[in-house]
Parts: sequence; C-alpha cells; structure tokens
Amino acid sequence: MQVLHRIEIGRTIDVLQNIRGIQSTALQFFAREALFGVRVQKERGEGTEFDALKEYVPGLDTRYIDWKHSARHHKLVCKEFRVERNHPVIMAFDTGHMMLEPLDGIPRLDHAIHAGLLLSWIALRGGDLVGSFAFDSTPRHWIQPFRGLAGYPKLLRATAELAYRTEETNFTLGLAELAVRLKRRALVVLFTDFVDTITVELMVESLQRVGQKHVVIFVSLRDPALQALVDARPDHAGALAEAVVAHDFLRERAAVFSRLARLGVHCLDVDRQAVSVALINKYVAIKQRGLL
Repeated sequence: MQVLHRIEIGRTIDVLQNIRGIQSTALQFFAREALFGVRVQKERGEGTEFDALKEYVPGLDTRYIDWKHSARHHKLVCKEFRVERNHPVIMAFDTGHMMLEPLDGIPRLDHAIHAGLLLSWIALRGGDLVGSFAFDSTPRHWIQPFRGLAGYPKLLRATAELAYRTEETNFTLGLAELAVRLKRRALVVLFTDFVDTITVELMVESLQRVGQKHVVIFVSLRDPALQALVDARPDHAGALAEAVVAHDFLRERAAVFSRLARLGVHCLDVDRQAVSVALINKYVAIKQRGLL
C-alpha cells in the first residue's frame, strides 16, 4: 500500500537545467595539464596583441616577418600574437515554431540551449563577455553581456525561462533589434532552423546586415530522419517519392549554407550529438584567427 501526502508550500520553484554535464565537459578544455603537463601554456593566435618574436622556420606565415628586427639580428624573425580577450559573445536563440520540432524526443530549442550554455561557460572562463538574446515574432529576452562566472547563474535562469512558441520567426525584426543593442563588434551565435524559401530570403538578408559589423556563427541541427530517407533502399513507389522529396530538401539546405558562407557567415549544420564540440571548435578557431 502506498500513501501519497501532498504539502502546499505556497511558492513557485523554478526548474533549471542540469549543468553538471556542462561543467564537466567545459572543464576538460581547461585541464591542460592532463595533456601537456603542468607547464604554463600561452594562448597564441592571429590576434593583434603582440606577444614575442621567434625565429622564422619554413611553414610560418611570411606576413608576420618583422623585417626591421630581422635586419638587426641578421636572421629572419616573426612576430607572435596573443589571442585577444574581452570580446562580447551573444547567444541568440530562435524560439519560434521551427525550434519546437523534436530531435530524439527533445525540442531543438533545448539542444540549442545546452550547447549555448556550454559555450558560455568556456567563453566566460576564457575572459570574454557573454550575453543572450531570444526572439520569434518579436524580441523576447535580452541579457547585457557580462564578465565572470559569477553571472553564469543569471544566464542559466534566463534560458530556463525561455518559452516554446508557435509563432513564425521574424528574422528582420529580431536581428535588427539585436544589431541596435550591440554597441561594439561581437560574436553572434544564432541557433535557428529554416524550411521555406521565403523565410530563407529574409533570414539571409538580415544575417548579411548583421555580418557586416559582427562575426556570426549560424547553428542549425541536422535532422537524421531526412538523411535516413535518402539512404534507405526504397521498396515501393511511396518510399521512392519520400526519398526524392527528402533529397530536394537537403540539396536546398546545402545551397542556403553555401550562400551564407559566401557572405562571411560561419555555418554549422551538424547532428545534435556533435553540436557542442563543433561550436566550441568554431569559437576557438575564430579567436585564434583574430576575427573579432
């Protein structure tokens, strides 16, 4: 016999994401002693903050040869630069109806939030500022970029409050509002998805305007069901028709990513299991190349 006793507490308790997995995954990127020993590792890249001079060896970029010091030392020397910090990183979440579609039983929005929180943790640990923005038919949420892990619980609570909405996403309004709020060059990570060509045209046009001033990462989760339809061996006419339609969707999708790449947008179209690692690698590559 089971007795269930309910007690009214008279208050609302927020349900937040479980960040244990996020913390453990993020900390692996900072546990460098596990791979390189206990020596201090300097973060060098193609930024603009000068770090040191080193002797030129074949394979180094000749653009960074310091000709004045080379003449003084009678050998070729190159400049090294540190990866810059203190850049705004904005997690922009599309909360429209397309992000309600489930992948492995979980809405796309939840997968996007998990990846965004992981990148936020790493960016904050790396010295950057992190903010968040959410929109669908209208802007819904904004957190001014902040510095330090002390503000991470605020970001966690804010993303937990993002609601699932059935409205169509207005990229023109949402991205224009985001551009107005950003006062300096930033890295904008947009989590969204698309289907119809009309929405795509408006989205591409808006991303082009944002990309003129900021660095944009366009993150979309690949639907394995479409690829499965294409790869499956059709055993009847209906399955063949489904495979053709699925192939057309994938081809149009690839064409959109190709257009965005030509506009300078960094695109990620990956499975939901790989999105976090792919996003972190893209972030690190952008930082090392000094694009911000």
